[in-house]
Amino acid sequence: MMMIRMVVFVWGVLFSLSGFASAVIETVNGAVRAGPSVSAATAVTKGQRIQPGAMVVTGPKSLVTLRFDDGQAVLLNENSEFKVTAYSFSKGEPSKDRFVFELLKGAMRSVTALLTNRNPQAYTLRIPQATIGIRGTDFMVALVNPAFMSVLGGTIAVSNAPGLATFGPGSTSTVASSTSLATSIPPSALPASVSASFNQLSSIVITTAEAAAAAEAAAGGLTPGAAGLAAAIAAGIAAAAAGGDGGTPGTT
Repeated sequence: MMMIRMVVFVWGVLFSLSGFASAVIETVNGAVRAGPSVSAATAVTKGQRIQPGAMVVTGPKSLVTLRFDDGQAVLLNENSEFKVTAYSFSKGEPSKDRFVFELLKGAMRSVTALLTNRNPQAYTLRIPQATIGIRGTDFMVALVNPAFMSVLGGTIAVSNAPGLATFGPGSTSTVASSTSLATSIPPSALPASVSASFNQLSSIVITTAEAAAAAEAAAGGLTPGAAGLAAAIAAGIAAAAAGGDGGTPGTT
């Protein structure tokens, strides 16, 4: 009976985790921390899961890549603070996707991958000066008050109190405050620090293999994080069954 209960428990976990989704630390260089707040953040390692609500913080000369379960990637440059405000991904129901991020400090690059063909309206990036939406996009943002944006592919829509402005591939733009409309600028108008951040972020190759693997795992009903946790639970049950009470094999 104990084994039957354990099996039922595992299947219950698998079912409940089918909508479980978050990001994994794909690459990490230098001092990178994550946690419920900046002050409570602790050092991360490659392969570590980052859950909704977490803050990710990079130190000087540091860089991290987050790969989300829908395939999209976020790269954070040095001295950055990024929050996964809300994240929900359901492979079979794109209408339920919801991706809300916040860049509070520093610079980042967002590559939205499979989201292009699913539900671009689900994506929101909040910065102090505006909210950024996407239409199948690879873009960068740097905050030095004002904010600066550079679009490598696709289109971004930058909205705030004065209205909405869209920027296409190869464009560079800025938004001074929440009460100023975003406007185009030539790349030569970027501050040196922003230009250096954008050059570094854009030079990094973002592969699609990981995005395809994430989507394939999610297509089976489990995200990679859920599958890993379920496997760990199953392994624990197998060990318990092998040991039983007093070291004899378990039976049902």
